Amino acid sequence: MAIVDTSRRLQTRVILQDVESYEGLNAVNDYTARRPEATPEALQTNLTTMQAKQQKETELAALAKAAADEARQAEWDFHNSVMAMKESVRGLFGLDSHEAQSVGYKKKSARKRPRRRAA
Repeated sequence: MAIVDTSRRLQTRVILQDVESYEGLNAVNDYTARRPEATPEALQTNLTTMQAKQQKETELAALAKAAADEARQAEWDFHNSVMAMKESVRGLFGLDSHEAQSVGYKKKSARKRPRRRAA
């Protein structure tokens, strides 16, 4: 018997085939399961559980996407606020001030002057 890797997800195609097989069981007369996990009751329970877990997963994925969108928007809002604050500091105190340097700008006097290249 082959080793089955249960850590990976089943393909949607396989699950749909399984559901079709389960639904086709209704057409089988006098079905008696020899294994407890193959009884119609166990199959129905497992189907219901699977559908509930898939629905929960879908809901949580939607919540995760919404949370990611909210976090992204909050990051941009913060970034835009910081940029506005830096420009405000620059406007109030000037390009060569200690205050501008303290918020992350380089002082104008600390920049190197461009040198002419010798031709």
